[in-house]
Amino acid sequence: MIQLTIIRIEGYGPWTVTLGSDREAQLQMLQARIYHDVQRLFNERNCIVYFNRFDEYFAVTNGLDNSGHAEIQKELAVSYPDLRMSMAIGVGRTALESSLGAYNSRKEGRMTDQSARIFGTSQDADTTQIMHIDVDSSTKVGDRLSPYEVTALVVKIYSRLAEEFLRLDSLTFFLGGDNFMVLSNGVTKEQADQVIRKVTAGIDIKLNCGIGIGRTGRKAAEAATKALDTIRDLRKEGKIQPIYEIRCP
Repeated sequence: MIQLTIIRIEGYGPWTVTLGSDREAQLQMLQARIYHDVQRLFNERNCIVYFNRFDEYFAVTNGLDNSGHAEIQKELAVSYPDLRMSMAIGVGRTALESSLGAYNSRKEGRMTDQSARIFGTSQDADTTQIMHIDVDSSTKVGDRLSPYEVTALVVKIYSRLAEEFLRLDSLTFFLGGDNFMVLSNGVTKEQADQVIRKVTAGIDIKLNCGIGIGRTGRKAAEAATKALDTIRDLRKEGKIQPIYEIRCP
């Protein structure tokens, strides 16, 4: 089971309009600060956060109870007194199921902590599977494409990955550069291989996929990145293994 928390800045759109027309640079700086603080606060509690939109984040929160969520909310309220943030918690066998649970808790108004604006409630969730995917030999891709063309290619790959993994009830997030992470509870290595083959069909690139399994989001992400590093190390030894899995004890 995986636990997800959706963190949202409430009324963000209307609030931004109050800043006037010369607001975009201010908003970009503000959004960067908020993401930094949200990621830091959750990471300190062995969770990991991903952008959904700049006013909404998805956090893998296995092991974080309601009081832990409330503590984070209080710290964010002190740092950003002009913004209202809320959290919705969901638990399920897959990432999509968990996200729908969080979404429905908010939609149905099932608030468990009114002062901290927390919807839903934490539950036992002891397994997170995360895939860390990147472009194989991305330096060579940059040698034949301009920077913006590389970006266009990466966006295309992201779109395809998100669509195909969503069919497997998994959620894909772009990390920047040529890196993606997929919350992939329930997806096998064979299924991941099929998705990657389909996504790269007709594109002159290859993808590497490190799979990490752990009790918490932070541990699973660490294992996934370690698996991706292992793929690179094996290649130096002449061993080609595009998918590698590491399970945390």
